[in-house]
Amino acid sequence: MPEKDLRVELLSMTPNSLELLYAAFRQCYHAGFVADMWPRLINGEVDKEKQAEFVSKILESGHTSPIEHVSFTFAVEGISRACSHQVVRHRLASYSQQSQRYVTESDMDYILPPAIAKIPEARERFERFMEEVGSAYKDLREILVNAGREDKANEDARFVLPQAAETKIVITMNCRSLIHFFNLRCCQRAQWEVRKMADEMLKICKDNFPAIFRYAGASCEQLGYCPEAERFACGRYPTLKQLTAK
Repeated sequence: MPEKDLRVELLSMTPNSLELLYAAFRQCYHAGFVADMWPRLINGEVDKEKQAEFVSKILESGHTSPIEHVSFTFAVEGISRACSHQVVRHRLASYSQQSQRYVTESDMDYILPPAIAKIPEARERFERFMEEVGSAYKDLREILVNAGREDKANEDARFVLPQAAETKIVITMNCRSLIHFFNLRCCQRAQWEVRKMADEMLKICKDNFPAIFRYAGASCEQLGYCPEAERFACGRYPTLKQLTAK
């Protein structure tokens, strides 16, 4: 049962994403039918820099709904079940997660929190418990199989697995949902593991679609102030109350 590291890979993004958003934004302010300009867009007859500039300008006005037409799909491994439970609370997304019911966890990988890893006695106790869990899982599964419950052994034995158990998941979000996800999960107040995952996803988004994600990140980085109450603020940015105080 080895410790597992985070890995985030981009599987897919909407083809012709810039052209699609340009067309969607243009339709909102254009009397004609954007399908008529679509061939020119995908054939490169309209300058991409001008498209990106137009999209960025409209976004600055607060008009963001058209960016929902473009989505990203990520494959993620090396996160804990504790982390995945936080991620799936973001409802405007699609998820396909590795099942503990169908995948045998006899050689379960796990996630080791950094705060535990740096304290020798804490790490030793944590790793010893992971071994105990692994042994209990194997014993229970074997007992269930021997009792004639082989096809259901995994789904019952999994009840002893910890939140530290490593999981793999495929995530699809549109750009608007991703920006909201980054607002919350790139924040210093977010739990360390989901923040690490969000930071990796944000790097990928910035590399692949800078016109949309150039300024994406924690809410404070976009607003210029911390939207949290003072008792929750990390201090990187002043709170709104501090900014407006007379």
